[in-house]
Amino acid sequence: MGRKQGPRKGTLQFWPRKRAQKNISSVNWNALKDTDKKGLLGFICYKVGMKSAYVKDATNDSMTKNKRIPIPVTIVECPTMKIFSVRLYKNKKVIGEVLNNNLDKELKKRVSIPKEYKTKELLEKAEKEADFDDIRVLVYSQVKKTGIKKSPDIGEVGLGGSKEEKLAFVKENLAKEISVSDVFAEGLVDARGITIGKGTQGPVKRFGIRLRVRKAEKGQRKVGSIGPWHPARVTFRTPFAGQMGFFNRIVYNNKIVFAGKISEKDINEEKGFHRYGKIKNDYLVLRGSIQGPSKRQLLLTETLRPTKKQLKKNYEFIELR
Repeated sequence: MGRKQGPRKGTLQFWPRKRAQKNISSVNWNALKDTDKKGLLGFICYKVGMKSAYVKDATNDSMTKNKRIPIPVTIVECPTMKIFSVRLYKNKKVIGEVLNNNLDKELKKRVSIPKEYKTKELLEKAEKEADFDDIRVLVYSQVKKTGIKKSPDIGEVGLGGSKEEKLAFVKENLAKEISVSDVFAEGLVDARGITIGKGTQGPVKRFGIRLRVRKAEKGQRKVGSIGPWHPARVTFRTPFAGQMGFFNRIVYNNKIVFAGKISEKDINEEKGFHRYGKIKNDYLVLRGSIQGPSKRQLLLTETLRPTKKQLKKNYEFIELR
């Protein structure tokens, strides 16, 4: 029997390999500002789990065109969001912030808000003078509607369009609830989130190094040599035991198979989804898998680098398997 071989695992693109500092990913919104989309460029959702879905393949030039096929899908629940505050940027720095006066009680318990806070006068002044480069909003999810928890998640989301269009969007939606159908209904999205945490693991599982021979001295599941005599130091490339999982990662170009409302199309199982429960709000059915366990926060954003292969795929959702 041949020896099992494989490339070294554990990319050096992400270094240091340590736990993510927060549950909501930070995004370089400047990289997404050239999109044609107007309004919010992201939305906070929660992973329900994976299922198989029956769809009708409507992709042109596909071998299974107009046929009923099963595909793997991930379901995410998307409760409504509200704007916490509006940030004005100039030269990549915050020059002013406007707070929403109609905040939920759960949010006031979590975030310490100063008594003297800038009001809408700053927004009106910015509209007259236009002395800013960009506008972004701090949003929070109304997760209390899902039954997962009560404490909302807060994250910064960029806006698309010109400065006038951004200001108009903020003034119109500052006191409103924003649903996922207002942001994403079809097309592709990028899913940004935290992977499953596995704690401290050894170099074999963490980096995929080969086991040493049975009679190896001082253990099989370790590195045979950690480096040469000279230079007399251990480089960071040497596989060692350490933190594995709970990393910030992105899954690019997830196809939205179906965007639904639970009041119109109920996809809940009889006893609810495994380790999640029943969906109570709007939801998205995305093709493929997404990082993280059930109930993990996800930030869906506009696609950074859409591909032709993913764009041409088209499915008509039938039912969950």
